[in-house]
Amino acid sequence: MKAPIIEIFSSFQGEGVLIGQRQIFVRFAGCNLNCAYCDTKNSILKNQGTLMTPAGVVEKIESILTPDCHTISFTGGEPSLYPEFINEVSKLTDLDIMLETNGTLPANIDLIDNLDIVSLDIKLKERFKGHFDEDIFLNEIKSLNLLIEKSINVYCKVVILPSLKIESFEEVIKKIDKEIIDKNNIQFIIQPSSPLNEWKNLSDCLFEFSEIVGKYFEVSTIPQIHKILNIE
Repeated sequence: MKAPIIEIFSSFQGEGVLIGQRQIFVRFAGCNLNCAYCDTKNSILKNQGTLMTPAGVVEKIESILTPDCHTISFTGGEPSLYPEFINEVSKLTDLDIMLETNGTLPANIDLIDNLDIVSLDIKLKERFKGHFDEDIFLNEIKSLNLLIEKSINVYCKVVILPSLKIESFEEVIKKIDKEIIDKNNIQFIIQPSSPLNEWKNLSDCLFEFSEIVGKYFEVSTIPQIHKILNIE
């Protein structure tokens, strides 16, 4: 069994609830979406990666593992394209397993065993050029609900642009609140798009977005700190 890997590296988690924690990142090549401002364009196509075996991935992980690191973050691209591969890697390590996913492949996500935490991206239609496929949102909800049913620690991350309309954003949050089966343990991370200088003189908007989510869910607003620290 092999999968296309862009890179394996050690760094601080730059997003979400584990921000600042040291992790080993395994970045897959290949994605089923093409977001307008993807910051990993080099991982969209499967042929952009190097084919590796699960054992080869674990060997590389062990070679760069440090005492402050306890988690493997599978990212991409879209890592849920490779559920069996992730399962094989997880059998060969005692490290916690994190999945960073767009959530649009619920059947694949359901096949992944031993997940400790999932960062699930909520894709707003403003992130796509032209027509927005409503199935993207519906599948994200399906993924969110199946993870809740499995009692897997999951949080939602939503990237916002300065041009995002408050009304459009609230409509999405209301739909999520209506459709998920249990929101008691769901946290939302609002992630302002990078570079942060785009948000100059727009800090009031960030408070408004937070207030909207706060009507329904626990919420934090966290930028990408790896961009601030200028690390991978």
